[in-house]
Amino acid sequence: MAYLQDNWYWMVTAAASGGALLWLNLRGGATGSGISPQEAVMLMNREKAQVIDVTGKDVFNKGHIRGAKNIPLDQLTSGVKGLPSNKKTPLVVVCAAGTQASKATKQLQALGHERVQAIKGGMRAWYEAQLPTESSAK
Repeated sequence: MAYLQDNWYWMVTAAASGGALLWLNLRGGATGSGISPQEAVMLMNREKAQVIDVTGKDVFNKGHIRGAKNIPLDQLTSGVKGLPSNKKTPLVVVCAAGTQASKATKQLQALGHERVQAIKGGMRAWYEAQLPTESSAK
């Protein structure tokens, strides 16, 4: 009992820290919601997910995920070329750092696409995971 009385502040600190981590995890993580690059690869391989890169043409041409379709964020509208007509096709959305992809995910869901995931950390995370890319630079 003396141990509990002498160390109560450490126990409160540990409980508060654990509670904060749990809260961050439940609301989508500290760095935003989305999937990891490895989870994206699994989705692409297992379920034939289509990768949509929402960066501008110049950024896309410098380097992108193999097979990705470039549809800049400001051009995401109903009927845009490049989006699958089957709204149940899984979509993996990527941008440079993950912020535009999160916005695009919401737009695509509003267009009726049912299975849309953004890559957490964007192309930066993809490069850090040393996953394959290609470029369209001439």
